[in-house]
Amino acid sequence: MKKNKIVKLHYFIFALLLCLGFTNVSANPRIAVLDFELKDMTLAPGIPAEVTRTASIKPLMENELKKSGYDIVTIPKDAQQQANAGVGYLFDHPDVAAQLGKKFAADYVIVGRLHKPSFLFFYLMAHLVDVKTEGLAGEYLYEVKGGEKKIVAQGVEDITEKITKTLGAAK
Repeated sequence: MKKNKIVKLHYFIFALLLCLGFTNVSANPRIAVLDFELKDMTLAPGIPAEVTRTASIKPLMENELKKSGYDIVTIPKDAQQQANAGVGYLFDHPDVAAQLGKKFAADYVIVGRLHKPSFLFFYLMAHLVDVKTEGLAGEYLYEVKGGEKKIVAQGVEDITEKITKTLGAAK
């Protein structure tokens, strides 16, 4: 009788370990999306409409990533501002963005920019930073002509699809 209980206990422990192993393998990457910054090169930089459009990108991207099955990590605005030494700093320094992501247990950090060289078009730019390697896992660009909200949302969807392909290839 005692031997039977020991055998059952061994099977239970084995099954538990197997489940834990599968849980770790199938865990979704944890992604933090930082606030996108506006780099407006036009003759009238920083108009309220552009500031509002830029602020809308982060929530759109977080929503698309959630739909794609990723876990979203929230990094408080003040922590992002503390890590940022100036406009473009986190975008140009993936190691610093990775260290910020590490503080909040993210696997990846998305650092983005709305780059507007003209009144006629702008670029959505995103860097996917791998927190472990502190380097770029991907760079993405989407050109937007016009300023309709649905076109911006389409750009965010396109970049999210590219990020999903990059992360799928990394497995």
